[in-house]
Amino acid sequence: MNRHETLKHLMQSGQPLRLPGAYDVLSAKLIEQAGYPVVYIGSYGTAASAFGWPDVGLLELNDLTELAGKVVRAVKVPVIADAENGFHEPANLWKTVSAFEAAGVSAIHIEDHAGGKHTDRPQHLIPLELMLAKLRAALDARQDPHFQIIARTDAIWATHDVAEAVRRCQAFAALGVDMVFPTGADADTVQSIRALLGPRTPIVGIETQNDAPRSREDSPDIVLNYGFALFAVTRTLQQALITYRHAQTPQALAPMLTPVLEFEALFDYAGFSARASHYDVVPPTQDAGLT
Repeated sequence: MNRHETLKHLMQSGQPLRLPGAYDVLSAKLIEQAGYPVVYIGSYGTAASAFGWPDVGLLELNDLTELAGKVVRAVKVPVIADAENGFHEPANLWKTVSAFEAAGVSAIHIEDHAGGKHTDRPQHLIPLELMLAKLRAALDARQDPHFQIIARTDAIWATHDVAEAVRRCQAFAALGVDMVFPTGADADTVQSIRALLGPRTPIVGIETQNDAPRSREDSPDIVLNYGFALFAVTRTLQQALITYRHAQTPQALAPMLTPVLEFEALFDYAGFSARASHYDVVPPTQDAGLT
């Protein structure tokens, strides 16, 4: 079973997934090491870690696929990636799907948000008909039927229109997408969408550290905590840097730092040493008496 099939199997099993978002290869490897069966890499983490940018529509397709591909190559579990709004009109959506498939990710989500996200001004969605055309093009473009297309609507988050979010999720599911992703959906809305769509169309949602806990019944099938690793590392590193600045000895940082050998075990230094020994060529001994 390849990774695409593994993700399909996980969703068909009904096993709920709470996924901390990665922001680079190292965080993805740590997420996998911690036992999570899927890694998520989104535009928020990519913009911050790779460019020092806010997540307001600055990223290009290659920015996302390049990092997503590196993550795929570094882990063995399926990877879900963020494809923003698809980057192209429907006739050229094949390029987006092809790029993510070539990167090796197992699923992408495409959103209906128009323009860069910015909470201090009115937000807009693209027309539903255009979003459906994009999704239809994406479904037609995929080469592997196990590569999954997730349809995201920001109707609740961007325009506070719960009814429109439900309407769009119904339309997405009727089109045949693999999952729907109504950002900002509360427990009641999740239950309403699940009742309308049934168990065959999993629901994706977002979770942050400020959210109240949910029961299994009113929680999405996949919950993405998109900034988890980014926030955790930022807070921990800030504290470590302050401690180091005022510490009298390096040993004061020991409780805050991963031991060197434990860290290097993540990157197969031992494998390199074994290969170096196997392929080592001993230079011939020079006879000092020869001229």
